[in-house]
Amino acid sequence: MSDGLEQSITTITPEHVITVVGVALFAWWLVRTSLGRTALVHSRPRRNRMALYTPLIPFLIWMLGTAVLQRLVVDIIGPVRDWRLTFANSVVYCIGSLLSVVAMLILAKRDFARGLTGWGLRCKTVPKDLGLAAVRLLAVWPLVMVMIVIVMAVGKALQGPGYEIPQHEELELITTSTQRSLQVLIVILAVVVAPLVEEMLFRGLFQTMIRSYWGRPWLSIAITSVLFATVHQNPEHWPALFMLAMGLGYTYEKSGSLLQPIFMHALFNGVTVASALAEQAARM
Repeated sequence: MSDGLEQSITTITPEHVITVVGVALFAWWLVRTSLGRTALVHSRPRRNRMALYTPLIPFLIWMLGTAVLQRLVVDIIGPVRDWRLTFANSVVYCIGSLLSVVAMLILAKRDFARGLTGWGLRCKTVPKDLGLAAVRLLAVWPLVMVMIVIVMAVGKALQGPGYEIPQHEELELITTSTQRSLQVLIVILAVVVAPLVEEMLFRGLFQTMIRSYWGRPWLSIAITSVLFATVHQNPEHWPALFMLAMGLGYTYEKSGSLLQPIFMHALFNGVTVASALAEQAARM
């Protein structure tokens, strides 16, 4: 009996603990909000004077600017197809993302009531926002995992038992590259740059603009979540990304803080990167 209990305890992993805690938090949220119906009753839209096209400005700077700069890099470097090209493209992505961030800060300061504070960037609330971001990520985590399980089940039913969800390209580079500088740069991209630019753009601008015109918070969250998921390359990641984005969008509407979804996104990517590195180390 004691041997069986000891074996059961040793098979409990951090992932199991995170999932159990997350399920409990999500269940508590369902009870407190009448299955989500009252969750955003008292959330106020952020007052702004954005035009319909305003979010497209930083989006085009981010996408087209990065694409043009990467094309220039290819022309300069030439036919090289090793880690140096990947490193250069990653640096260009950082530059394009930061240019987009600067554009969004200017637009938000101009168009939002109370400027950046009204947009949800409040330095004084950073410790509180970080703590709440971690708690809310725990509550969303089981839903993201459910989406992954569903995609796996569908994939195995359609393609056979050997099916695996393709790993994200950046995760694959982190775990397979032998160039430390490239690994560090990609980690910075995943944990710092991507959460910053994507949350400012999708939650901060697109979601706010949609809610301003349609007035329905859950609808604006859902539409923005679809946009967020589909800009990522691999369709097999879309269901999990959609569910994550629903949690990010809800957090922004509930708290009014843009820092909370930024921290949630950064924590999610950080845990994903750490898990991939831990799995690689276990195989070695």
